[in-house]
Amino acid sequence: MNMQTSAVMAPPAPKGLVEMKLPLVMMRDILLKTIFRKNTSTVSETAEAICLPGSVTQELVDIAREQKLLEATGTLNANSGNEMGYQLTDAGKARALDALSQSEYFGAMPVPLAVYREQVKRQSIRNIQITRDQLTGAMGHLVLPDTLLDQLGPAVSAGRSVLMYGPPGNGKSSISNGIRDALGDNVYVPMAIEYAGQVITVYDPIVHTAIEQEADDPNSLRRRKRFDTRYVQCERPTVVTGGELSLSMLDLVYNPTARTYQAPLQLKSTGGIFIVDDLGRQAEPPQALINRWIVPLEESKDILGLQSGEKFEVPFDTLVIFSTNFHPNEIFDQAALRRIFFKIKIDGPNQENFLKIFAMVARKRGIPLDEGALVHLLKVKYPTINNIYANYQPIFLIDQMISICEFEGIPYQMSPELIDRAWANMFVKDETIVK
Repeated sequence: MNMQTSAVMAPPAPKGLVEMKLPLVMMRDILLKTIFRKNTSTVSETAEAICLPGSVTQELVDIAREQKLLEATGTLNANSGNEMGYQLTDAGKARALDALSQSEYFGAMPVPLAVYREQVKRQSIRNIQITRDQLTGAMGHLVLPDTLLDQLGPAVSAGRSVLMYGPPGNGKSSISNGIRDALGDNVYVPMAIEYAGQVITVYDPIVHTAIEQEADDPNSLRRRKRFDTRYVQCERPTVVTGGELSLSMLDLVYNPTARTYQAPLQLKSTGGIFIVDDLGRQAEPPQALINRWIVPLEESKDILGLQSGEKFEVPFDTLVIFSTNFHPNEIFDQAALRRIFFKIKIDGPNQENFLKIFAMVARKRGIPLDEGALVHLLKVKYPTINNIYANYQPIFLIDQMISICEFEGIPYQMSPELIDRAWANMFVKDETIVK
C-alpha cells in the first residue's frame, strides 16, 4: 500500500537566496525576529530555527552584518562544532522589535504561494490510483456489498467529489475513514506560505500527522537535508467536519494580535480528504455550503481574501466527501447535484449481511452465538420495525448484552431475554411524558 510513497517528489532545498523568491527585507526581518525570540547564537542554530540550509542562512547573516544589525561575538561556540557566535546589535534589536510590532511571525521561513503551487501539482490527490485490493484492505473491518466497492473505487481514483447518502447508522463515516486509510502515502505540508508579503500558516498538528524523520549526525560537518525543511512530511491529511461547519470556517483566519493568517480547513486538507459529515445538520443550508464549493470543485482553485479586501487564488486539491442522511433531492437543486461528481447510496445491510456483521462483532467481543437468541431477534424483534437492518445495530445490541452480563456477574452469553433487554435500549418507546 505504501508503494506510492516514492512517487511524491520531495520539494528540493533552496541553494541560495535567489531561489527563495521572497522579499529580501522580509527574510532578513524573520531572521532577526527569530534570533531575538529564540536567542540563537550560531548559524546552524538559526538555520534550524528558520528551516533553511546553513549556506542560505549564512547569506542572510552576512547581509544583516553588512547592515550592522548583527555582529560576531568573537567567541567560538564549543557546543556547535566551534562555530562563530553572533548576536544582535542595538540597531538589530530595535529592527527586530519594530518588525515584531508589524507581524509576530518568526521561525520557519514561509514558502511563496507560487512555489507551493508547484509542490501541490507534484503530490496531487488526482495522481493517486487506488486498486481494488487497497480499498478492500482498508475496508476490511466493514461488511460491504461488492457493488459498493465498484462505485467507490472510481470515485476515489478520480480525486473529485463524492456524495454518500442513505439512512443513518450504516457506516458512511466509517467508509470515509476507510477511503482515507486506503490512500496510504505521504505529502509535504509547508509550515507557512507567503502571498503579497503576508504570512499564512498551513501546518497544523491537529490536522496533519508528521512522519518521523531520521536525525542528522551532530558530528557531521555537512548537515544535508533530503528535502526543503520548510515543509513537514505528513500522511495525506484528513479534515472531518460535521454539524459545526460554517461558511466562515472556509475563510482565512486573521489573528489581529500576531498579524498573521491561518489557512482555512480546505487549504489544510490539500493533497488529502475533506469530509463533510451529517450534511443538512449545519446552521447554513446545504445548498449554500455546496454553492461555496462550486468553483473549487470545478476549477481546482479556491479564492481567499485578505483583511485589505484583496482576493487571490490558492490551489484546491482535495477529495471532498459529503455524507448525509437526507435524500439528495431534498437538500439540493439539480444544478448543485450535477456538480457533485459521484453520488453513492449507502443502504442498510440485507439479512444475510446483517448476520455476517453480527457474527463478526460477537467473535471480536468474545460472546458466543446462540441460535435461539438469533431466531428471537429475527422473527420477533425485527418485524416490529419492518425488518429494517442497519450496520450499527449488531455492535449496539452485543455491547448492551455484554454490559448486562457484567452487571449480573454472569459469563458473556446471549438469550431471548437478553436480546429483549438490549433491544429496549436501542429504541425509545413512544409515550407522553407528564410534566
